[in-house]
Formats: sequence, structure tokens, C-alpha cells
Amino acid sequence: MSVMTRKGSAFAGLSVAIVTPFKDGQVDVPTLRTQVEFQIQAGTTCICPVGTTGECPTLSHAEHERVISEVVQAAAGRIKVMAGTGSNSTSEAIRLTKWAAHEGADAALLVGPYYNKPTQEGFYRHFQAIAETVGIPLCIYNIPGRTAKNIEPDTICRLGELENVTMVKESTGSLDQASQIIAASNLTVLSGDDSLTLPLLAIGGEGVVSVVGNIMPREVIELCRAFAAGDARKARHMHYRLFPLCRDMLGLATNPIPIKAAMKLLGRDSGELRLPLTPLDEASEGQLRQTLDAYGLL
Repeated sequence: MSVMTRKGSAFAGLSVAIVTPFKDGQVDVPTLRTQVEFQIQAGTTCICPVGTTGECPTLSHAEHERVISEVVQAAAGRIKVMAGTGSNSTSEAIRLTKWAAHEGADAALLVGPYYNKPTQEGFYRHFQAIAETVGIPLCIYNIPGRTAKNIEPDTICRLGELENVTMVKESTGSLDQASQIIAASNLTVLSGDDSLTLPLLAIGGEGVVSVVGNIMPREVIELCRAFAAGDARKARHMHYRLFPLCRDMLGLATNPIPIKAAMKLLGRDSGELRLPLTPLDEASEGQLRQTLDAYGLL
């Protein structure tokens, strides 16, 4: 099946899961808007506010809504916005997704219901209820390492039969699962792991929802474009160039701790986190400094 026949191809390439900047415990709106502008200037396809990287679990409902609104306004139609609106409560997910649609978001990113561990039928009915209530494109975010249960490929393909379920953010780490979805549906599959972007592209994925893209968007774009142009050698070169940073973003601590530390070192964020997240320890920050220095960023 060609790329152009897939439902979410308009979101192919680089989407960036942007951080939520804080200052003295409050959402730092000016810095948030600066980060949106940074991605626009880089040529990023889409930004994804208030996802995992955006610390959505520690935002109040009012803050969650405000971040979506501010990002849509800052984007001003110059870049796509896929707002994180997932919840383990179906009614809450519907409310947030309605808000995103009302504010002008181009799509919604919906994590699998966490903690309550639904059956596969429960997963289906959860996303079906959202899809039947809100008309914007929906991206299923499958990350069982955080939600405690996998949304199985058959369930995702069944969801793909709903008109506005168009994408999957694939964060299982399983190329077998991604292959099943790509083979059996016309959903656009986006990598949820920076280090697996190239392998996923190789089996028919169309892009990535990236953490590393917060600081090196042009390089991730270069990787995606090289592969799309059939330049496998250059795509591999970019994969290995980015890999040390991809490793640090996942290996040093829980996301978004390392990316916020990196942005602080680069003068692009305060690095402030909300509990229960805590800053990198001294040894990990030292390793991160070395990685950033090797890229010539410091």
C-alpha cells in the first residue's frame, strides 16, 4: 500500500512532543510560545503538546486546556497541532478532545486508558466513543510500558475502520506489532521511540512523534526525508548520528527528565519539573553534557 493511501499521511515526517515549560511552579507561556516558534522555523510537520513529554499527568485540567489553547494560537495555522487529550476516563478524554477541536487543534493524541487495564473490547469502546463524539483526526497512542496493558494489533486495526481514527503512535518497541498494523490497516504508523524511527520507516511507518526533536528537529527531519527519497545510506548515517542522544533521553531517567535537563543546559528551558518527577543526578547530567558537547551544541 502506498504512503499516499494511508489515512494520516498529512502527519508524515516529524512531529515533536513538546515539553511544558514551568517557571516558579506555573506554566511559562512565553517560553512555550518560543518553543512553538522554534519548531515552526525548523520545518517540523506537527507539534504535540500535553503528552507524556509535556507532563500532562501533573497539569490541572485548567492548565491542560490552557496549554492546548496557547499552542494552537501560537501555531496560527503555520504548523499542525496534535493535542494530547487522553485519559483513563472516557468522559474526561471526550471533554478534552472536544476542547482541542473547539480551539482549533488539527488532531488529538489519545493514550490508551492507563491503570484500569481495560479488556480489548473496553479499549475499542473507549476510542469508539471519542471518535463518534469528536470529528478531528485521532491518533491512538499505544505505550503499554506506561499504561500497563497493550492495545493489541487486531484492536487497533478494528479502530482503524472508524473514519477519523487515522494514526497510531507506536510505542510498544515491537516491530512485529507495527508490521501487523501496517499490513492489515490503512492507518499511518508513527514511531513513539526516537531510536526506532528508521527501523519503523523501513517497514512502512511514516514518521515519528519525537522527544529528541525538541532540540534537534532539523536532524530528525533530515533522517525522514533521506529515507523518503530512497537514500538509505544517508538515513542510516542520521540514525547513528542521533542515536547517542536518543539513548540518553530514555536511558538516563524517565522522560521528560532528560530532555528538560538538556533544554536547560542549552538555555531553552528552566528545566523545572513537577513532582513526582525530579531532576537528573550529577552523574547523569555529566553524561548528558558530554553527549550534547559531542554534537557541538554546548
